[in-house]
Amino acid sequence: MWVLFAFGSALFAGITAILAKFGIRRVDSNVATAIRTVVVLAFAWLMVFVVGAQGELAAIDGKTLLFLVLSGLATGASWLCYFKALQLGDVNKVTPIDKSSTVLTMLLAIALLGEAVTLPKLAGMAAIGAGTYLMIQKRPDAKEVAGSRWLLYALLSAVFAALTSILGKVGIQNVNSNLGTAIRTAVVLAMAWLVVFVTKQQAGVKQIDRKSLAFICLSGIATGASWLCFYRALQTGPASVVVPIDKLSILPTVAFSYLFLGERLSPRAFAGLALITAGTLALLL
Repeated sequence: MWVLFAFGSALFAGITAILAKFGIRRVDSNVATAIRTVVVLAFAWLMVFVVGAQGELAAIDGKTLLFLVLSGLATGASWLCYFKALQLGDVNKVTPIDKSSTVLTMLLAIALLGEAVTLPKLAGMAAIGAGTYLMIQKRPDAKEVAGSRWLLYALLSAVFAALTSILGKVGIQNVNSNLGTAIRTAVVLAMAWLVVFVTKQQAGVKQIDRKSLAFICLSGIATGASWLCFYRALQTGPASVVVPIDKLSILPTVAFSYLFLGERLSPRAFAGLALITAGTLALLL
């Protein structure tokens, strides 16, 4: 069952990237992230009450709460970096770098969580790493992507995303996955709005047009659905397999970016995408 939840997470995450790209075209990425998180938080707590997990809140021990909070902080940092990169660069350039967190997550899962090392897992890691490298291409004119800033933000997003998965795996061992997701999201919300006020960007909220706001909210709903599926899968499945499946969100992302944004893959990038997909599927063995 956890495999189905993992693939569901990938689908909704792929939709998230496209909706967010439309939403942040004329909106500061930090403000957009903060607004999205409000939607995700509402969605997450709605699911908590739907499954009746709210009564377990008082029973959460200190260690579990600590790791959920740390996971939320890592998520907030990853989101802020990812959507800044997405605002500056193409979806097809930013997403593969963000998904490279897969390899780092697997290494951390092996080192810190004691997950087994197998030949298919090593082969999958190698294929994912090689595929990510092939998909990272320089534009003919770097000025079109605001220099190389998008690359730095995308790399930071990947690092924080890897930490999120490991911390989250530890944090949801003894708590309902929906409740754990809701607690983490509350931390992300606080962090996102803190960044908005520290950078004095709160005035931008009133300047958002309805179309951008709609896409930002829709991306938040998609993110909420992705998170609920992801942490349900992570609760019962191995992190070194759940995370790579989740990263297959690159497939719907590439497909939708072609259909709605007109972004095309070069033969080199397409070969990289094939390697990432093959590597991820190898992990299921």
